[in-house]
Amino acid sequence: MENKLPLIVRFHRWRLRHLSERRFVVILSVVIGIIAGLAATLIKNAVWLTERLVHTLTTGNNVEHYSYFILPIIGIFVAVLIVNYLIKSPVRHGIPNVLHSLSRRRGELSRHNLFSSVLTSAFTVGFGGSVGLEGPTVATGAAYGSWISRVARLNYKNTILMLACAAAGAMAAIFKAPIAAIVFAVEVIMIDLTVFSLVPLLLASSAAVLTSYFFMGQDVLYPFSVETSFEMSDLPYYILLGIFAGLVSAYFTKMYLSVENIFEGIQSKWNRLAVGGIGLGALIFFFPSLYGEGYEAINKCLEGDLTYLYDNSLFFELKDQYWSVFMLLAAVVLLKIIATTLTFGAGGIGGIFAPTLFMGVNTGMLFAQFINMTGVKQLSINNFALIGMAGLIAGVLQAPLTGIFLIADISGGYKLFVPLMIVATFAYLTVKAFTPNSVYHIQLAKRKELMTHDKDLNIIRMMEVKKLVETDFVVLRSDSTLRDLTDAISKAHRNLFPIVDEDGYLKGMVKMDDVRHLIFRQELYDKVHVSHLMYLPEHSISTTDSMEQVVEKFESSGRYNLAVIDQGIYIGFISRARVFSFYRKKMADFSHE
Repeated sequence: MENKLPLIVRFHRWRLRHLSERRFVVILSVVIGIIAGLAATLIKNAVWLTERLVHTLTTGNNVEHYSYFILPIIGIFVAVLIVNYLIKSPVRHGIPNVLHSLSRRRGELSRHNLFSSVLTSAFTVGFGGSVGLEGPTVATGAAYGSWISRVARLNYKNTILMLACAAAGAMAAIFKAPIAAIVFAVEVIMIDLTVFSLVPLLLASSAAVLTSYFFMGQDVLYPFSVETSFEMSDLPYYILLGIFAGLVSAYFTKMYLSVENIFEGIQSKWNRLAVGGIGLGALIFFFPSLYGEGYEAINKCLEGDLTYLYDNSLFFELKDQYWSVFMLLAAVVLLKIIATTLTFGAGGIGGIFAPTLFMGVNTGMLFAQFINMTGVKQLSINNFALIGMAGLIAGVLQAPLTGIFLIADISGGYKLFVPLMIVATFAYLTVKAFTPNSVYHIQLAKRKELMTHDKDLNIIRMMEVKKLVETDFVVLRSDSTLRDLTDAISKAHRNLFPIVDEDGYLKGMVKMDDVRHLIFRQELYDKVHVSHLMYLPEHSISTTDSMEQVVEKFESSGRYNLAVIDQGIYIGFISRARVFSFYRKKMADFSHE
């Protein structure tokens, strides 16, 4: 009889008999790590093939320089067509989308995320959109983690863990940096690092990086050899670089939000494509180094080769002028985030990790070149360029440990661990003075949808006002008499009675304790109306309030029950006891091991 059951049902029965929940999660973490590695490989190769096609079509036709203007627009246009006519659903930014799913959708991502980010980012980046592939890769891996969690019927806590494993796997596969990927999952995805979660994260990250090795080789993403080790005399300059990187990070965040707000005011997607595409094309036309992810430029910068600033550029004739280096370095640092946001605003799909690394390496180079020009000290421009990337990651993502371990991992620059720590720390402290949240978190934090490492706060944010409303209160009209109230008291098991008019608007409330002395005076039953006894509550709850606001109102009012009102219409009550009961249940679900 059991053989006639669906395969998935038979699998679950077998799993429940032979595998504990923990062992099952460990096995799934390996599967998700391999899938994340395959997703990274697929996206990288899709972009590589697209770039090769574009290069073949434009090379040797005397249009290569002018193609910088038109190619990004073509790529974004194709991405917009895919989103609007094939997927027919918004493809949101990768990592913020994952964070939103954790805080508001119980880890569930839309099915189209299984493939949509791969398609759209391949065209966006392959045709020169000034964004990276990390966000789409994380979103794709997380979508498979979410899908597997649903199929495997995992609880909320294990679903979060699977999405964190997918994110760590994606980062490990792209950068071939498994330890940094785990740190990223803890700092950015905000997974709690416990003994229970550590093993799946390690396995997912290892499986992903091995998958990446198998398909893309073991070459380090940014080959770098430390020619000059850390010297104590350089300490003040590393501190200054950290502060400078923090200021650039604050500029990154503010400019990103400013340009994004401009595009939010443009209603038509085609107008956004026109404005963003033309603006992006113009920037890349004048500064070709802003074209695409910028990894080739990063590697050249780490080698001390600054020809990428002049290649195919209108400024090529200035390559022998020393002052032009500062001008172009400063320009690409300031303009890269604008190019990135224009790509997003026009409808392109990508991530901000690569732009952050690009700005970081140029920030470090600019700083070192300036100090060397002053003659105060001769700094290693290669070291400062490398460490500048850690400073921007620590500042833009507000993830200093990720910056330290990622740059050490992807470059092999562990001999510079101390300056990496110094720059990342000072960059993080500096940017915190200007903005409390990273680019990934700032919009979610504004809507109070951001999960944090504060478990109590996370549990409260996971609760919903509508699910806590109690409606079993006896409702009276404003023209009801004391007799009606007495009859209601005899039947009700509540001591509160909302008074509403014929349209459902709350006029006031009557508390039994306030009328106890009247309920036995029968001579007043038809003479006294509840409108003479009711009071209007000082504190109430709206259905649009967050649970944080509800908790604050309970604390400030000292009440045990608060009325829920939607634009004046009475909905019900929320009790302190019910909130606490739901909180304990959520905490048990969240903490169950």
